Amino acid sequence: MPTRSPTMLDDFLVRATLAGLGVVLAAAPLGCFVVWRRMAFFGAATAHAAVLGVALSLALSMSIFVGVLAVSLLMAVTVSLLSDRGYAMDTLLGVMAHSSLAFGLVAVSFLSDVRIDLMAYLFGDILAVGRSDLAIIWGGSLLVLGLTLWRWQALLLTTVNADLAYAEGLDPSRERLILTLALAIVVAVAIKVVGVLLIAALLIIPAATARPFSRTPERMAMAAAGLGALAVLGGMWGSWQWDTPTGPTIVCVSATLFALLAGLARSLPGRHRAV
Repeated sequence: MPTRSPTMLDDFLVRATLAGLGVVLAAAPLGCFVVWRRMAFFGAATAHAAVLGVALSLALSMSIFVGVLAVSLLMAVTVSLLSDRGYAMDTLLGVMAHSSLAFGLVAVSFLSDVRIDLMAYLFGDILAVGRSDLAIIWGGSLLVLGLTLWRWQALLLTTVNADLAYAEGLDPSRERLILTLALAIVVAVAIKVVGVLLIAALLIIPAATARPFSRTPERMAMAAAGLGALAVLGGMWGSWQWDTPTGPTIVCVSATLFALLAGLARSLPGRHRAV
């Protein structure tokens, strides 16, 4: 019986590294908008809602990605619509985040006939990424990256000055909805890599690290992508060397880079901030 020759994607470390790089490719430019718009809590809130998506997926015997994406999109649309009706954004996010997380955890407790490793969904299980997971991660990341590039100028203008955006014929509410939908997709594809509790860190920390060194928004997005990729590679290496959980190790490396470069930025004269 002929045996199948091994390929590069048969190596679980290669698949894990490609998965991490795929996530940071999409998370970097979105993270810049999260930092500029001070939407850090939105990423965390959407991630918390993903727990409910996991529970529904298991209960209905459907794809985890589909369930998480559906709940994340529903939350993004709900928050976007309610914020236009007089509710404060931070209040909405607080209610939606904690409610969906609580409902998700309660729903998981009812799944007695389903074996679930909740820690893998909370903190990620990047080393268990398979070929199908890799296809979903890169497909979602490329979709988000294409959407971000397509709406880049419109998103940037509405971020800098909403009144000027109105004068240019743009609808800030529509652009905010596009941004929140893209964030929901990133959360859905990143759940396998860093889990629902750490995706907000992967969105925010590389962008925050790159901001003091970037003269333009475009340079900040590219620098954030580079720092995110460095965190993935460093986290993979550290996890392999010290037998630590890979997702949290990636975030630890990213946080270390932030601390080191933040100290360097304070000592440099003439610092620039993109937005």
